[in-house]
Amino acid sequence: MFYDHKQIEKKWQKYWEDNQTYKTSNNTDKPKFYVLDMFPYPSGAGLHVGHPLGYIASDIYARYKRHQGFNVLHPVGYDSFGLPAEQYAIQTGQHPAITTEQNINRYEEQLRKIGFSFDWSREVRTSDASYYKWTQWIFIELYHSWYNKNTDKAEAIDTLIKHFEEKGTDGLNANQNDELNFTAEEWANASDIDKEDILLNYRLAYRAETTVNWCPALGTVLANDEIKDGKSERGGFPVFQKKMMQWSMRISAYSERLLQGLSRLDWPQPLKDSQEYWIGKSQGAQVQFQVEGHDEVVEVFTTRPDTIFGATFMVLAPENPLVDTITTAAQKVEVDTYIEETSKKTERDRMSDVKNVSGAFTGSYAINPFSGEKMPIYISDYVLMGYGTGAVMAVPAHDERDHRFAKKFNLEIKKVVATEEDVLENSFDSKDSVCVNSDFLNGLSYNDAKSKIISEIETKGIGHGTTNYRQRDAIFSRQRYWGEPVPIYYKDGMPYTLPVSALPLELPEVEKYLPTEDGDPPLGNAKTFAWDEANQKVVSTDLIDDKTIFPLELSTMPGWAGSSWYFLRYMDPQNDGEFSAKNLSDYWGQVDLYIGGSEHATGHLLYSRFWNMFLKDRGYINHDEPFQKLINQGMILGMSAFVYRIEGTNKYVSKNLASEYQTQQIHVDVSLLKGTSDELDTEAFKAWRPDYADAEFILEDGKYITDREVEKMSKSKYNVVNPDDICEEYGADGLRLYEMFLGPLEQSKPWNTQGLSGVYGFLKKFWNLYFNGDVFEVSEEEPTKAEYKVLHTLIKKVVYDIENFSFNTSVSSFMIAVNELQKLKCNKRNILEPLAVIISPYAPHICEELWSLLGNGESIEFEKFPALNEDYLIEDEIEYPVSVNGKMKFKISLSAQLSAKEVEDLVISNEKMQQILEGKTPKKSL
Repeated sequence: MFYDHKQIEKKWQKYWEDNQTYKTSNNTDKPKFYVLDMFPYPSGAGLHVGHPLGYIASDIYARYKRHQGFNVLHPVGYDSFGLPAEQYAIQTGQHPAITTEQNINRYEEQLRKIGFSFDWSREVRTSDASYYKWTQWIFIELYHSWYNKNTDKAEAIDTLIKHFEEKGTDGLNANQNDELNFTAEEWANASDIDKEDILLNYRLAYRAETTVNWCPALGTVLANDEIKDGKSERGGFPVFQKKMMQWSMRISAYSERLLQGLSRLDWPQPLKDSQEYWIGKSQGAQVQFQVEGHDEVVEVFTTRPDTIFGATFMVLAPENPLVDTITTAAQKVEVDTYIEETSKKTERDRMSDVKNVSGAFTGSYAINPFSGEKMPIYISDYVLMGYGTGAVMAVPAHDERDHRFAKKFNLEIKKVVATEEDVLENSFDSKDSVCVNSDFLNGLSYNDAKSKIISEIETKGIGHGTTNYRQRDAIFSRQRYWGEPVPIYYKDGMPYTLPVSALPLELPEVEKYLPTEDGDPPLGNAKTFAWDEANQKVVSTDLIDDKTIFPLELSTMPGWAGSSWYFLRYMDPQNDGEFSAKNLSDYWGQVDLYIGGSEHATGHLLYSRFWNMFLKDRGYINHDEPFQKLINQGMILGMSAFVYRIEGTNKYVSKNLASEYQTQQIHVDVSLLKGTSDELDTEAFKAWRPDYADAEFILEDGKYITDREVEKMSKSKYNVVNPDDICEEYGADGLRLYEMFLGPLEQSKPWNTQGLSGVYGFLKKFWNLYFNGDVFEVSEEEPTKAEYKVLHTLIKKVVYDIENFSFNTSVSSFMIAVNELQKLKCNKRNILEPLAVIISPYAPHICEELWSLLGNGESIEFEKFPALNEDYLIEDEIEYPVSVNGKMKFKISLSAQLSAKEVEDLVISNEKMQQILEGKTPKKSL
C-alpha cells in the first residue's frame, strides 16, 4: 500500500489542532510531569534542521510520559524581545513588533509541520504587554526587597526600615554596596531623599554607577556573553568599558545558595562546573594598605594572606577610583593613555589574555603593614574592578601573573614559601610547603600561617578574614528600544516604582529607534512617556514639571529579563491577577526535564535560578530550583559546499583539479548542488548572484565537483537545510526519526540528507506490515511465541532507551523489530496495535493513522504504554554448536531447562555424534 505521508501528516495535524489534543488540564488527579525546551528567539531566518533536535527529543519524552499516565505540561512560547528586530527597525523603520510577529508566524508554521505535541493554548511572548506586566511586577518586588544574611533570604524592604527605626545599622547583617553606620536617631532625622538614597544601598534591584560594556554603534550596554573578541556578537561592532549609572540586580547576594544548589540538580557536570567557576568562591582576607603621602588606603582581597611578607608591589584595576587620586602629575599622561587602551577590552578578554603583560606606574607607593617596606603601585588590565576590591597585593615569587609583571617592570621578587625553585626565574605556587622570610610566620604550614596572619590582621585593625565571590551583580539596563520598560519614575533625582495598578507600563511609540541627539536611550524620543503622580497615568513628556509630573526611566530591561521566569507563566498563562496562582505553581513545581544548549550556562540558567530563589524567599512559589533535570543537546552540523575560484579571475575549477591553480575557496549554497550529489548545477550558480553571471568553469569528466566540509550549520556558510523541504519529501515522521537516528542526543553530528532514504524506507516497511497489498488487513489470531518475543524485546529496549535518553538506539530497534515481524509475516492485532503505541512518540502521524485504521476512535496519544512481560523473553530452547577436536560438526536444539549433564548425555546419544564417534568414548567433554 502506498504510504502517503503528505496526506497523513496534514490530516493529523489538523485533527490535533481542531481537537486540542495536547491541551493540558490543571484539574486532574494524575501525577504531573513538566517538559520544557529552552525559550526560542524567533529569528527572521526561521528554523533549519539543526534547531528541532532538542524539541524532537523533548517531544518524544512528553508523549512517552502521557502514555505512562502522567499529566504532561509541554508548552511553547517565544523570547521575543531582542536586538535583531531592533537593528532591522533602525535600518528600515519597520516597528520591531511587526518584524517579531512575522518571525513568530514563520516559526509556528514550521513547528506545527514537525508535529510537536505542544499545548499551543499556553503560548507566551515576552514582548506582549500582558506578559511583561509580570516581568515589571517582579522587578518592583526585587526593588522593594533586601537580603537578610541572618535569615539567609530576601525580605520585604519594610523589615529593613523597621530595623533602622529601632536600631539604626546596629546588628544589621545585610548584603549591601557600601557598609553604612548610623543610629536610629540619625535615621529618624534623615530627609526622605536621604532615606531613599540609603535604601538603594540595600535593595535587590538598585541603581548605581557601574563599569559596563558600551557599544556605541548599537547604542547600548551589552552583557559579557553578547561580546566576542572585543566586538558585539550582533554586527561585530567595537565595545568599550565605560562608567554609567545603571540598574543592577543583586545576584551576588545569592552566590552561596546558587553554588550549594548545584549539588541537588541533575545537570551535566561541565555545565555545573561553568556556573561554579563563574560564581568563583574563594576564602581569604581583606587587608588595608596605607598609601604614602595620602589619607587613602588600598584595600585588597587575597586568598593567600600567608604570603603578605612577599608582597613587593600593588596593582590596581585601571578603573579603580583611587587611580585618579594617587597618580602623580609626572605619571598622569602614561596612566590616562593606559586607561584609554584598557577601555577597549571587555572583562572576558582581560581574564583570558594570560600571556600579554602590560601596565603603568602611578608614581605612588603603599606601605606593607607587616614588613614596613614601600610597594610601588601600578595599574594593569589583569586586575578587574568587579572581582574582590579592584586591587591586588602582588607576590611575584608565588603567583605566575605577578611574576611575569615583576619581570617586565624589573620589580623585587621575594621568596616567602620554602622551595628549591629559583623564584627569580619561575614562580612557585604551593600550599604544601612552609613559610620562610616571613618573621613570625616562619616554619608554619599553609593552614597555620593563614590562621595566624588573619588573627594578626584583625588585631591590627587593618582587615579581617572573609569569603569572596567572583560573580558580580547583573547589569539590568539596556539603552535600546525593544525591551521591557522599567517601571520607574524620578522625583528629586531619586527613583520610585510605579504602583502595581499602573502595570503594564507599555512601550511607547517613537519616531526613530536610535538614541536621542542628547545621547538619551531611544525611549527619549517618545512624546507620551511621563508619569502623572497625582492621576497615576502616563502622559505627554511636554507636561513634565517635576512637581506632579515626572520623567520615566528611559532604559529598558535586558534580554534575559523575560526568560528568567517564563517557565512559571506557562503554569497559568491567562491569569491577569497574578503571575501564577499559588495552587498551580505548587502543583507543577519544578520543570522535570529541560532541554537546551550549553551556551546558556552562565546567562539564562543562572538568572533563572536567582529569580526563582527570590520568588521562593518572598513566598510566591514553593520550589528553590526551576529546572531539576537538564540535558544539553549537541548540534547538528552542516555539510558545507565550496567552489574554487582561480585568483584574479571569475573562473572556477573543479575540486580535483584545484591543486593545479592558485585558488580561493568560496562557500556556495548547498541548494545549488544536483540532488544529493556533490555536483554543482553551474547554471543555477550563475543565476545565484550577479557577480557569478559570467562565471566560467574548468570541469572534470564534464562535471563541476564541489569540495565538502562539516561545519556549524549557519546562514553565513550557506549550508542550511530547511526542515520544510525535508517534511515535504520525507515527511515530518521521517525528519523526527532521522534526527534521533543520527547519534546520541548530547553529541554533535553532521547532517546528511542522503541518510533520510533509509529512515523513509523503514516507515514504508512499518506501514506495509498492516496491509496485504492495497488492503488493510489485521488478523485477530493469537500471536506465536516468536512474535511476542519480538514485541517484548522491543518494549524492554525502548523503555530503557527513552528513560536514558538514548533515542538513537530506539530507532535501530524499531528497524530490527519491523524486519523480524516482516520475516514472520506477522499481521496479528495483539502485536501490531502495541507496536503502533511504542513507535508513536517518535513518529506520531503514521501511528495515529494506523491506530485509526485499527478501529480506535480516540487519539493514540493517551493509550497506555505496553507493559513488558519478561516471560516472553525466556528462551524455550538453546541451539548448541557441537565441536569435535576443535572443529564444529553440527548444531542441536535442546530445552533451555536441561542441566549440563543432561545436555552432554543427549549430545553423545545423538545419531550424528554416534556416527562421528564410531563406537569410541570421548576422553573429555566440555
